[in-house]
Amino acid sequence: MPPERQSMDLETYTARTRRGPCFLCAFVSGDPDYAHHTVFEDDDHVAFLDRWPTLTGKVLVAPKRHIEHVVRDLDPEAYGRLMLVVREVALAVEDCVGAERTYLYSLGSQQGNAHLHWHIAGLPPGTPYERQQFAALMTENGVLTLDPEEASDMVGRIRDRIAARGGLNAPGRG
Repeated sequence: MPPERQSMDLETYTARTRRGPCFLCAFVSGDPDYAHHTVFEDDDHVAFLDRWPTLTGKVLVAPKRHIEHVVRDLDPEAYGRLMLVVREVALAVEDCVGAERTYLYSLGSQQGNAHLHWHIAGLPPGTPYERQQFAALMTENGVLTLDPEEASDMVGRIRDRIAARGGLNAPGRG
């Protein structure tokens, strides 16, 4: 049975993203108000469970350094390394949630959530078409509740799949 959905306080979320510190820089620096469940980390990148997931196992991947533009702010090598992390984490998420499709997208704005980050969202098999694509990703349609034990279990499973694949531990990586 999928986790229950709850409404999200979008007004408070928006205020925090627009007036608060960069949530990723705060998370990377260890601010407890911005803690997340980390599934992968190396010297340059971090991947973690979304605090307000719309799909089970939804993960965000970001460079640790404050970078704002997905194309212009990364040289080709740094972009390639980031996309390798996105790919490997996405494959691990797919294994864990049995996704029939995986959505990858980068959002943000100079007005809020400016730090570059990629969303990885695995669509469960059998999801009715009208609840796929944008409908599956919008917090306006509710977010999943995940108790701490379930979150820890998901983190462990994703980490295990990343380790088993070995793609992020190859020589010259990380």
